[in-house]
Amino acid sequence: MKYIDILRDGPVTFIKINRPEAMNSITDEMHSDLNTAFDDFSSDKNQLVAVISGEGGKAFCAGSDLKDGINGSYPRGGYAGLINRFDLAKPVIAAVDGYALGGGFELALACDLILASKRSLFGLPEPLVGAVALGGGLHRLPRQIGQKNAMEIILTSRKYTADEGLRMGFVNKVVTHDKLMDVVKKYCDDILKGAPLAIQASKMTVKRGLSEDSLKAALVKQESYDEFIKWRNSDDALEGVKAFSEKRKPNWKGK
Repeated sequence: MKYIDILRDGPVTFIKINRPEAMNSITDEMHSDLNTAFDDFSSDKNQLVAVISGEGGKAFCAGSDLKDGINGSYPRGGYAGLINRFDLAKPVIAAVDGYALGGGFELALACDLILASKRSLFGLPEPLVGAVALGGGLHRLPRQIGQKNAMEIILTSRKYTADEGLRMGFVNKVVTHDKLMDVVKKYCDDILKGAPLAIQASKMTVKRGLSEDSLKAALVKQESYDEFIKWRNSDDALEGVKAFSEKRKPNWKGK
């Protein structure tokens, strides 16, 4: 993978877009490489959390490399290998430092958490080059921050600071750039304290529940979700109660 770096640190997979000379913009080849990276993360039972970031400090990802052309044909996981990956139950964190524009912003929105440096900027400037943001931003933004806030970002093509993103609700945490990865690792540590199958069931119950017709339907159907059933029938579901009663730390086995 020429422009994608992979580092596995215990149960955490760090995926870095390493093309700072081009603002970490994505080529067709990189879509395929990112798809492979997320495939590997998804299938590796020992990897429990993924973090995606960009090299250089100037940009997380500036979207598609327009010089490379846009053919609109993406791998199974969609744009950047993640946009259409609706079956990924493991948590994914976007560590944003610098510009997250166009497809780069949409990539971050496809993650479960966005942790950003103060110098980060977000936006969907596609209309300025006669294009439309078709990487999920038009759908994820209104679902995540409400229609009015989403329409402001979508229609104005403005760039928004990390603090504005925090206020609007698409950023979870804002820190100085030198503290970003420390904070990311703390979030990973907190997630890893929970039983892996419980974390995955929680994420997918939220995701699937939002697609139901009503809150009532979501509550009724949640017990039929695959991840919910897998968690309920797991050894870890019993281990948590046992560890609590024995006043010890649980020994999660992910099964």
